[in-house]
Amino acid sequence: MARLLPRRAVSERTLPIIRYLTGLLARRQPDDVEIHTVGDVTVRLHRPPAGATGPHPAILWIHGGGFVIGTAAQDDGTCRRLARKHDAVVAAVEYRLAPEHRFPVPLDDCHDALVWLAARDDVDAGRVAIAGASAGGGLAAGLALLARDRGEVRPVAQVLAYPMLDDRTVLRDDIDQRYLRLWDSRSNRFGWSSYTGLAAGSRGISELAAPARCEDLTGLPPAWIGVGTLDLFHDEDVAYAQRLRDAGVDCDLQIVDGAFHGFDGVRPGSRVSRSFLAGQDAALAAALAR
Repeated sequence: MARLLPRRAVSERTLPIIRYLTGLLARRQPDDVEIHTVGDVTVRLHRPPAGATGPHPAILWIHGGGFVIGTAAQDDGTCRRLARKHDAVVAAVEYRLAPEHRFPVPLDDCHDALVWLAARDDVDAGRVAIAGASAGGGLAAGLALLARDRGEVRPVAQVLAYPMLDDRTVLRDDIDQRYLRLWDSRSNRFGWSSYTGLAAGSRGISELAAPARCEDLTGLPPAWIGVGTLDLFHDEDVAYAQRLRDAGVDCDLQIVDGAFHGFDGVRPGSRVSRSFLAGQDAALAAALAR
């Protein structure tokens, strides 16, 4: 499958086309999905199976897309699975995209959704986790920092699938681009500059925008981080996991040998993808049971 995939799917040129296609997807509303307005955005809500007793644990899911594309609807299947697997209320936030809405707008949208989710009558506010993939994983990591600082909601876990954490990766010239798929250094530069409004790697970028820049990682919820060895984000994710551990934060790091960015979405039925999802589920189950 990797041989058939492009090294980059997102650029300034392809952005309008991809947004048009994902916009069509966002119009769909399956019968089991509720759409709620939270502040300036909407949230797609997935309820646990009928008969599950509440109040329920909850998961805030944040979709990927390099900060510039994507929709909460693209992960309906993921959220539906999480709701059933964990008897949880799962909310996917339709945060506003860059470059039209730069940091901190998308992160604030996610925080508003987190506060709204924890305040629901059918949710146990003491068992709320945050999770996301790619840029959504980066937003989830930033949200963990923001939630710690604001203190309104205290997530019990942060589950980060190949998270986009460090804009300074664009400064590296030692990364072999040949084996990257779907997201390479050019896409990375475009995504970060769109999100922050600054040249990626420059001074002045907030640690809440790029969590790898944060010097104080103490007091954060336990983390699960998963990434493939052929992912542009591999090194920054491994380094962040170690820094969490050094700060006294429990962190389970799952590295998938030979896996490219978004591999589990391309081939969800493969053995490595099932193992990858099982790692996320184990981390969520342990956290939500506390």
